Amino acid sequence: MRKFLLSAFTVGSLLFTVACTSGQKGAATGAAAGAGIGALLSGDGNRGRGALIGGAAGGVAGGVVGGSDDDDGLQYYGPQ
Repeated sequence: MRKFLLSAFTVGSLLFTVACTSGQKGAATGAAAGAGIGALLSGDGNRGRGALIGGAAGGVAGGVVGGSDDDDGLQYYGPQ
């Protein structure tokens, strides 16, 4: 039952990112990875705090990296 719920949550999370920009997808992926890594690296009594700090740092870093791929808002003002 636990594996089913984890699988359903994972698939549901992926479906919500279908209509996102690459910056938003990068932020979501970075936050999830950062929270997991932060929880793993923190001590036994500080797993929640480690997940929170790791998720925040990963979200910011993922948003910056993912947002650098977006060229939709750029305009070219050179000679035509």
